Amino acid sequence: MIVLATFKIAVRALRRNKLRTLLTMLGIIIGVGAVIAMVSIGNGAKAQVESQIAALGQNVILIMSGNVSRGGVSMGFGNTGMLTKEDLAAIRAEITGVSGISPEVRSFAQIAAANQNLNTQVLGVGTDYVSIRSWPVATGANFSEADVRGASKVALIGKTTATTLFGYLDPVGQIIRIKSAPFIVVGTLSAKGMSMMGSDQDDVVLVPYTSAMKRLSGATTFRSLNVQAASADVVPDVQNQISELLRQRHRIGDGRDDDFLVRTQQEITEMATATSKVMTVLLAAIAGVSLLVGGIGIMNIMLVSVTERTREIGVRLAVGARSRDILMQFLIEAVTLSVVGGLIGILAGVGSSRLLSANFGWTTLVSADSIIIAFAFSAAIGVFFGFYPARKAAQLDPIDALRYE
Repeated sequence: MIVLATFKIAVRALRRNKLRTLLTMLGIIIGVGAVIAMVSIGNGAKAQVESQIAALGQNVILIMSGNVSRGGVSMGFGNTGMLTKEDLAAIRAEITGVSGISPEVRSFAQIAAANQNLNTQVLGVGTDYVSIRSWPVATGANFSEADVRGASKVALIGKTTATTLFGYLDPVGQIIRIKSAPFIVVGTLSAKGMSMMGSDQDDVVLVPYTSAMKRLSGATTFRSLNVQAASADVVPDVQNQISELLRQRHRIGDGRDDDFLVRTQQEITEMATATSKVMTVLLAAIAGVSLLVGGIGIMNIMLVSVTERTREIGVRLAVGARSRDILMQFLIEAVTLSVVGGLIGILAGVGSSRLLSANFGWTTLVSADSIIIAFAFSAAIGVFFGFYPARKAAQLDPIDALRYE
């Protein structure tokens, strides 16, 4: 009952100066709203990157050919083909826990069909590629292992490529020419959308890797292999098995660097989202400064309030109020300012996130954690910055307070 009565007195005091109360809360409102909005932008960017990496498939392990040097210049991982067909066969035969494996032979070529043509990416892959990438065949069928063994001139085409070359006609069974070589379209791929680099993943042609190596690129080695583990639990074990097998096959002795790189999907995700995590922290820190400024504003106004109400405090002390009652009254006023400001700030932050998403197309993600942390921080600021003015009011001498003009 005493706390409730003190709360009513505190609220009545705040209502006497509505404009000053609103302006004092404004710092907290802006601070909380800014923290929630900035964190939602960072979380949205992180979620977007994670979803794009998830589009690579589930439990995927990427093997890239090694970082070799030519003339003292590092060529970088994946720039030189160091992985062979024998490596591919050995991984398929000897590594346990693998549910699929496919190489990638990348090239760009002019594709023509009837009177239409375009320059697009051609990927030489295995039959497991569409299942590894979680990329269903929309119409027709995937090419077979027999097509891979025989280097058959068959192709799967992406939605963008199909629309560009054939419009609304069914491409299955049609002939396309890749570098003047005729390929039969055996199927079309479902829409995949944009990649994390901003390129159109549906503007692509998939052919058996043997056909790509023999008829298109002339390559005899691979720059990368995609391996899919049977489950998430066996991914680390499969990664270690692949590293040991390739070191053995490539005759890499102890103390020598690998001429290949094995990365799991989780590692790729962590590397890709590292920037967005840093950005989120920086944005939240910058927004958090406004919360501190709001707290300083609360302290300033509460100190002014103590000075203005010195005689009131003296009267209350004279008629029997205890110092802790005065302390509680001013502390409740400060906490009320910060809590109400925090609640309004939460609404402002969530609303700002939705406006940014609707008007600018940014991906934003408001998390419950950011709301709870921002609100708790605003309440803590009320206690922290309100305690000193409240303590100062509680320590006033009743006689001096009554004589104050």
